Amino acid sequence: MEEEINEICSNGSIIRFREVTKVYPLAGGDVRALDGISLDIAPGEFIAIMGPSGSGKSTLLNLMGCLDTPTGGDLCIKGRNTRGMTDEELTVLRRDHIGFIFQQFNLLPLLNALENVQYPLTLKTGGRDCTGRCREVLAAMDLDESLFSHKPGELSGGQQQRVAIARALVNDPEILLADEPTGNLDSKTGTAIMALLDDLNRNQGKTIIMVTHDPAIARYARRIIRIVDGKISSSGGEAAALANVF
Repeated sequence: MEEEINEICSNGSIIRFREVTKVYPLAGGDVRALDGISLDIAPGEFIAIMGPSGSGKSTLLNLMGCLDTPTGGDLCIKGRNTRGMTDEELTVLRRDHIGFIFQQFNLLPLLNALENVQYPLTLKTGGRDCTGRCREVLAAMDLDESLFSHKPGELSGGQQQRVAIARALVNDPEILLADEPTGNLDSKTGTAIMALLDDLNRNQGKTIIMVTHDPAIARYARRIIRIVDGKISSSGGEAAALANVF
């Protein structure tokens, strides 16, 4: 039965949607956040998702990150169909293969930078020391070692986002999901953060899917997907997709 469910996932895509719907039941009537989405994402792609507020961008990203499950259709992550997977299996898939970068950073305020990065790896390894790995990833984010002992409130927005990216990378995931990663940063700092993401994609082969409303940020992607009213309205190369933004 499992082989039959996973057969639709065997085309080599790292993420695959097939006629995926997501419906939220509300007292005032059901809300169809996604309406028959079909999409293939190849390993190593850098994709920007754009669309107006309420179009389904965040729902799409949450499904990719196994933070939510489809109401209907098939969603495949790394060749496995999430349909029928237990909560524990989804947690392991999320923990071991997917990294999250958020607009609000979502760092734990009582932990310093090193401890924030250490946290997801501690969950994975069961508490074994990972100081070396954490320092290595933080250093790769161009964060000065003197800041490793600082708590989030003692860091600038750009420094917090570097810590957040390091935390997303510490388990060495193949997939990075970024929700408005430069939304709380000034343009200079945002450009530096995007240069880091671009390097992770080009030189480390990370698959990056990024939600953004900013066409200048979207230009870092090699493919732009525009979503309107829960449906994909365009999906193509940078120039063609950006032409549909304006």
